Amino acid sequence: MRNEIAQQEEEVQDLEALAPVATRTPPFSVFTKWQKRFIVFMVALGGFYSPLSANIYFPALNTLSHELNVSSELMNLTITSYMIFQGLSPTIFGDLADMAGRRPAYVIGFIVYIGACIGLALQTNYAALFVLRCLQSTGCSGTIALASGVVADIATTAERGTFMGIASMGPMVAPALAPVLGGILSQYLGWRSMFWFLVIMAGAYLVIFLAFQPETGRNVVGNGSVPPQGWNMSLLNYLEVRKRPKSADGTELSRTASREEQRLAQAELAKKRRLRWPNPLNALSVIVQVDVGMLLFYNSLVYTAYYCITTSVTSTFSDIYGFDDFQIGLCFIPMGVGCFCAPLLNGRALDWNFKRISRSLNMPVDRKRQDDLKDFPLERARIQLAWPLVFIGNAAVLCYGWVLHARAHLAAPLVLHFIIGLMFTGAFNVTNVLLIDLYPLSPATATAANNLVRCLLGAGGAAVIVQMIRKMGSGPCFTFIAAIVYVASPILFILMKRGPRWREARRQRLLVMNNEHEDGNTPNAATTTTSYPPAAATTTAAIDDDDNDDEKDADDADDAEPGAETNTDTDKKE
Repeated sequence: MRNEIAQQEEEVQDLEALAPVATRTPPFSVFTKWQKRFIVFMVALGGFYSPLSANIYFPALNTLSHELNVSSELMNLTITSYMIFQGLSPTIFGDLADMAGRRPAYVIGFIVYIGACIGLALQTNYAALFVLRCLQSTGCSGTIALASGVVADIATTAERGTFMGIASMGPMVAPALAPVLGGILSQYLGWRSMFWFLVIMAGAYLVIFLAFQPETGRNVVGNGSVPPQGWNMSLLNYLEVRKRPKSADGTELSRTASREEQRLAQAELAKKRRLRWPNPLNALSVIVQVDVGMLLFYNSLVYTAYYCITTSVTSTFSDIYGFDDFQIGLCFIPMGVGCFCAPLLNGRALDWNFKRISRSLNMPVDRKRQDDLKDFPLERARIQLAWPLVFIGNAAVLCYGWVLHARAHLAAPLVLHFIIGLMFTGAFNVTNVLLIDLYPLSPATATAANNLVRCLLGAGGAAVIVQMIRKMGSGPCFTFIAAIVYVASPILFILMKRGPRWREARRQRLLVMNNEHEDGNTPNAATTTTSYPPAAATTTAAIDDDDNDDEKDADDADDAEPGAETNTDTDKKE
């Protein structure tokens, strides 16, 4: 009898010991620090191609106009059409990625892009050039929205600023470097070499992507612990899956879940996932939200000011300084340096400000598990860093116009180029991070909405800026542009004040919609983009990640700035 009682007590103790592990909140992502870095580096490189293709084309415009025997106005139309599709394409690929996973959207986009580049290198008439430029833009322009989706998949809100900064480096640096590359290639190898260069670059990227880039879509792999289905697998994933059945006892699986648990989680995710044709109108459901619409409108004004400067450099510097295409391409380097530095500095600043506000509100920050942030002032944590960047950058735009008006020394506009690139790129990064915070369930669709609004408005600005400078002069023209941005700036303070209330109202509407669909119907994708997920909304697979936590704690300590607090105490208490 005593032996039976002792045995029962031991079983109770065993169950008590296991209880905390069973109820423990899963980590937001099981990818290691270096896996995350590789993933974000790949999406940053993928986002490089859309602005690269748009701007590498500029130095060859006069050559193409002469060879195809068309006017400069018709050649400029190929730029406008490229920007229009640059805004429309992400609405399709973003919805596809949020529905079927990130990898299929990337692969389809790059196949279309490579085919269009081959056609552009071989075309001999204007009609083919126009159509293929639209197709080229369609294939590569979705990558910027997809990059935001990937970052939202693997990074918690507390660390999202740094990762979004890295991911945005590609799209922001490309506009400054592309004219330099285009000038060199077109001058020494001919204009067709530009498109063959893009074919080679994109082909090499696609091979690496197919082999090593894992699927991160949370509706496909959860927090990364659920094996992806066939078409979402990388070559590395496929080889790992092929090796697993060879295990004698079936224990050589993921560190985070057993085989049966993985199957159950995969089945549950597949049940919730519903394949359909991508719906570009889903992006409109994001734009019509009051707070998001205001944010996108203001961001588009800043982007238009930025694009008016980059678009007008060729004609303005040619008139004032008498530069040829190659020399003008070199003048984009200072802005490129500013664009490169901004995400590195701004990303860490966003994470620092997030932790600072969390500490002031006595809210613990966990970089490995997504906190429930419905009561957290997300808008204040992000926008506090945006408005000084916009204020300084816009002042530089104002000065830039009068520097050109006075025909000052070349050093003056180039220094202002650096300041504008540094400040405005930082502001764009803040907007992207806040947008993902507001729409973590469909970040690619939300970023596609951002691209749609800013590219359409930017296309309009690019179409009229040269005529505005000729009619008004550089000084009054850029003063007018800066004044528009300044007049609209109170939008940022309105969002900080009223944004949390609008966000909570949207969350409540989504809860009502979800309750209405509990009878088994799947909600429309447009309705699933308007809520912040609960802290434990990762995967149903059981997690046993003590070793992984220790590794990540050490990584967090390494990443912490001198004197900054780390978040290891929270994990140890758990």
